Amino acid sequence: MLKLYIGNKNYSSWSMRPWVLMTQAGIPFEEVMVRFGTDFSSPDSAFKKTVRPINPAGTVPFLVDGDIVVSDTLAIAEYLAESFPGKALWPTDKARRAQARSACAEMHAGFRAIRNHCGMNIEADLAPQGRLLMRDRSDVRADLARLVALWDGLLAQHGGPMLFGDFSIADAYFAPVCSRLKTYALPVPPTIAAYVERVHAVPAVKAWTDAARVEHAFVVEDEPYRLAP
Repeated sequence: MLKLYIGNKNYSSWSMRPWVLMTQAGIPFEEVMVRFGTDFSSPDSAFKKTVRPINPAGTVPFLVDGDIVVSDTLAIAEYLAESFPGKALWPTDKARRAQARSACAEMHAGFRAIRNHCGMNIEADLAPQGRLLMRDRSDVRADLARLVALWDGLLAQHGGPMLFGDFSIADAYFAPVCSRLKTYALPVPPTIAAYVERVHAVPAVKAWTDAARVEHAFVVEDEPYRLAP
């Protein structure tokens, strides 16, 4: 059976993507949680000592399929799409598939301001911090504007309810961003707010967020805005 190694569900946006994708698609896998813990980014942390013997990159998520280790969320998504073609994880139409890949690649390499200043924290209510970021950070405002334009365009072009009609890798890829929009109460138009709610209603997304809310593991490195749970 496939094994998916992930980090804390409250914080690990990268882990959320393949977990949600596999769960929603009905792909069987064993979940292996490697909690971040104190100083998890240190080379000598328990986290690194657990992960590096299997994945030399020292990061989660990664997928283990027999002797194959696939690191990086986008690589995992592509591996799953090749391994389970019947699941139609990407849109079946070639043009839509290219568009979906482009959107995921933009998320993978871009939106750095939102990723850096609005870290995923599902259990927290950080609306006051979101208001300050929108007031003081032009880069966060620019990222949000681009996100809204991207999603609005895709929803209008493909008719919803998800970015390319049915739930796909693209929606799994943007699920953690939907979570950030809620945590920080970032202002978005009604069409985008409705898409965010639809994503949160997807059974696999709901399962992840429900589990994240009961973890209550406070990792200081992932808490730039809170001093305690």
